[in-house]
Amino acid sequence: MINTFSQIDYIASSGTSLWHRASAFAKLLLTLLFVIIAVTTPSWGVVAGLLLTALLLCATARVPGRLMVAAATTPLLFSFIFVSAHFRTDWDEPLILLARPMVASLTAVWLVSTTPYPDLFAPISRLLPRAVGDTLFLTYRAVFALMDRVELMWKALRLRGAMARPVRERFSVMGEAVGTVVLSGFDRSHRLYQAMQLRGHSGRICGCRHYLDFSREDFWLLVVGVWAIVLAVALGHLRPE
Repeated sequence: MINTFSQIDYIASSGTSLWHRASAFAKLLLTLLFVIIAVTTPSWGVVAGLLLTALLLCATARVPGRLMVAAATTPLLFSFIFVSAHFRTDWDEPLILLARPMVASLTAVWLVSTTPYPDLFAPISRLLPRAVGDTLFLTYRAVFALMDRVELMWKALRLRGAMARPVRERFSVMGEAVGTVVLSGFDRSHRLYQAMQLRGHSGRICGCRHYLDFSREDFWLLVVGVWAIVLAVALGHLRPE
């Protein structure tokens, strides 16, 4: 899991595709448009077209195939349970119910894989209370350090034979390991806050407005958005009987 997050974060920061150069705000709007159309349309043709478009967006953004497969298949289990509860004789309605979350998840992976987290988080933080926004931002960055510490702790336990002990002793050792990681997290957060104060923390984190730096690449986002709207209008009549 931590490797997946790290890979997405690295791709978003180092990618060179035209989608990486487009503004974060425009990509957020396009993602919202895809999700709204996918959720509200009753047409299997529209959902299929959006799914192919989302796959094309991920491919042109050079998102690794493993991430695309994970994004497409992760919601299938929950969708399958819902489809089984509402199964009918029609074939197209179950396909729509299965494809809708795939469109949303693939578009979300495309968004986070082409937009650095500060630029992606900045417009969202404007809608949240200051304390909540700052906490979410710091939590995202702390997850990488904390998970890395957990991974190192797990390797140390295995190398020192802690996992070879009886089951009852393993729980005790794992509890002590978790406590060590938690205390380390508190100490790290305290030192981070002290460093922020020394560097003149003004009470607001992530005040950047790079997400509003529109560029020429936003034209292609407009083209994709218009394509999605035309698709919804042109194929809206393809509905389950």
